[in-house]
Amino acid sequence: MAAVDTARARARAVLRLRGRAVAAAALPAACAAVLLVGRFTGRIGAAGSPDAPLWDGIRWAVGAVAAATLLLAAMVARAHRRAVPPVTPAVPLTRADAPELYRLIEELADRLDVPAPAAIALTPDCDSWLEEPHRPGRRAVPGAPVLVIGSPFLWWMRAGELRALLAPVVAGTAAAADPDIAAARRWLRTLDAALGDRRRGPAALVDRIDRRLLGACREHSAELEHAVAAWASEQAKAVDYGLRIAAQEQVGLAYAGWDRLLTRVALPAWRLGRHPSHLNAGVVAALTELSRRDRLADGYGNRLGDRPACDLLEEPGLVDTRVSRLAAELLHEEPPGGWQPLDWEDYPEQVVDHGWRERAAALQAALGDDHPHTGPALDKLLARLAAGEAETLAAALAGGVARAAEVAPPLPPVRSGRDLLVDHLSATVCCAAVDAGTASPGLDWLDGPVLLSRAAPRAGLAPAVAAAAEAGQDGPLRAWLERAGVRLERPVRLSG
Repeated sequence: MAAVDTARARARAVLRLRGRAVAAAALPAACAAVLLVGRFTGRIGAAGSPDAPLWDGIRWAVGAVAAATLLLAAMVARAHRRAVPPVTPAVPLTRADAPELYRLIEELADRLDVPAPAAIALTPDCDSWLEEPHRPGRRAVPGAPVLVIGSPFLWWMRAGELRALLAPVVAGTAAAADPDIAAARRWLRTLDAALGDRRRGPAALVDRIDRRLLGACREHSAELEHAVAAWASEQAKAVDYGLRIAAQEQVGLAYAGWDRLLTRVALPAWRLGRHPSHLNAGVVAALTELSRRDRLADGYGNRLGDRPACDLLEEPGLVDTRVSRLAAELLHEEPPGGWQPLDWEDYPEQVVDHGWRERAAALQAALGDDHPHTGPALDKLLARLAAGEAETLAAALAGGVARAAEVAPPLPPVRSGRDLLVDHLSATVCCAAVDAGTASPGLDWLDGPVLLSRAAPRAGLAPAVAAAAEAGQDGPLRAWLERAGVRLERPVRLSG
């Protein structure tokens, strides 16, 4: 119970600071009222008395301070009324979307003897938390919080693991229902939401006041949340404690798979304006492949017999699509033409091959050819690299990327011209191998776009391209192309 008492004590300390701020704003007005009443009753500076001029001056001065203070307090109150605490974008799940998941959470809350969350939502992230509901355009309203669940957990974890993992989170609803803790949290969120970047005029003074109040509350706020977390953790020990340890191991694995899927697989698609529709299903594929290669998911085969948590949803595929779209919107700039959904089976053609040919076309433009819509022929390109033109081509590619960044989002990452040359040369070689019919574009769940070739080993391509682009040594790459059955004099097709 020590954590409970600490949390409530810190919440009350925050509320006392709020009360002092209100009292400080009202004090000059109260003093002015006392002086004014004293004038009319004749008790303070009565008319005709020797000290009347002195008290009249004091009344005017205090009245002016009171008016200014009340005006400032009104501005602060107005800023607080208009402040809307940020709400993390998430995909709401109605009871009809996931009746079994709602039932699992409500049974968990009942076992913990805490209020059940008001609703459930999914976020494209590897985290879970309670979020206070808000009404758009209004201040926070009291009520049960929303349980936000990281979507990768639903697809990777088993139902029992998910319940164990969420137990401490759901236990936090007890603190959210405490009047003092809820009031303190709402005020802190309002202060934080009211902050701006105002540096001049009265608004700057309002901003300074909010920052001072937040600074005064910082220690109490940190201790409050620490005590609430300890409180929830203590409550949750009675539910699935042993299973929670195993579930925590899966959290790290899910995060690793999710991060790799986004950076290696989803990002190339997002750059082309396509969003994979089933990212969470991709996480399962990526982690299964990771366990096969690196044996980091030992025991995964044994877990397959348990029910996956995504089975608690009525239509997992539809929910995955909604979460995947939200991930694209949050993590990447929307393309000018809007997002186009993408199924995994179309990824090799629409992302891998299309992306290679776009980069091959960019390299063709950097070559300064009079016919930008035909062929860079690899023999001419390799000859120019061997002749020492790598720096010129790298600079031309870097300039093209910089010009594209000025006119259209999304902004590409900053890369050196030499890195761009290696990337574009590799893409051109891949296009040539595909055109020769000896290779095909493919998707590797851990590495993203790959070239699938039986004629020439994929592992030998990267060092051969690097040698040609960085040192002008085209011999290894010519040997790889010959082994892959690519005719160097044949122009590379630039469109799919």
